[in-house]
Amino acid sequence: MARVVGIDPGSISFDLCGWEQGRVFLDQSVPSDQVADRAESILEMITASGPVDLILGPSGYGLPVTDVQDIGERELFLMTLVEARERRDIPVLAGMEALINLARVRRLPLCFTPAVVHLPTVPRWRKINKIDLGTADKLNCAILAIYDQAHTYQIHYQDTALILVEVGGAFTSVIAVDQGQVVDGIGGSAGAAGFKSGGALDGELAYLLKSVQKRNLFEGGITDIVGEPQLTLTEYALRLKEEELEQAWLVLEEAVVKAVAGELALVPTAKEIVLSGRLCRQPLLNERLVRRLSCLATVRTVNPLARIAKEAAQGAALLAAGLVGAETAPLVEQLRIREASGTVFDHIVPWGDDLRRRYRV
Repeated sequence: MARVVGIDPGSISFDLCGWEQGRVFLDQSVPSDQVADRAESILEMITASGPVDLILGPSGYGLPVTDVQDIGERELFLMTLVEARERRDIPVLAGMEALINLARVRRLPLCFTPAVVHLPTVPRWRKINKIDLGTADKLNCAILAIYDQAHTYQIHYQDTALILVEVGGAFTSVIAVDQGQVVDGIGGSAGAAGFKSGGALDGELAYLLKSVQKRNLFEGGITDIVGEPQLTLTEYALRLKEEELEQAWLVLEEAVVKAVAGELALVPTAKEIVLSGRLCRQPLLNERLVRRLSCLATVRTVNPLARIAKEAAQGAALLAAGLVGAETAPLVEQLRIREASGTVFDHIVPWGDDLRRRYRV
């Protein structure tokens, strides 16, 4: 029997989901700002109940399926898109690197997997001048949604079709699935606003800012709009009737509706819109999104496999199980995960060669 673990490197928490023959044996969450200091204890959580066949690691902007022993500075940069000196200042990225380094030393069966842009099922023209079509963790949420739709309606993976709306604690992504394959995506830094992120940055604004930093990707969302950077989702939901908070919500809500409408134009056969993510665990916010999106298609929230670990960790566990030939192997084959290739720079024109030289990739 295969025992696997999926890791979700969220902006707020790192979540762990262990999966064995349809059963969750590990369901944990650790605040992201504690991961770098607790890397050893996190790996002990993973191995405490016995050896595992595969751990699907925090892959960020993704790689073709890659073993931890093959991860060097080039691969770390491609997964984070941040150079070494800056990674330590961003908790989620510092935590990723600490876990990777320790797992390599311990020779754990850790591997890394692609993001949406690496998939052969997304046509090249949809990748031109795009990097964030959906990070690896957002792709893993789509994997959970495909698995859930197939099992909910008792259909084959190749018969699934949906639009995933993943509204996390920081970023919002929308991913299109047709015939059990991901065919397009709008990533959290390239589309709709999120709770912490402003989403796509206006080109003229980027010019006026002169120097856009990595931290700017985590700014401009709901918390900045209302001027309360420390505002939690729970507090926000309780205060949503306040006019300023309502206005901020409409920024996110309308951006999601426009993104979903665009993806439905590419996949008109989508059976439903599936919601997932930390924000959708707040009943009032979930209800608002369901009501607004219902004008486009049937809407429902994904059925979780675990109680604590977020959807991305659950999807990562399903992907890991498929990669070792367990029960989700047909899903992984349908997604063509093993055929993922290239880097996030492959479709950038006319600046791709300059970027590859600058960052030595």
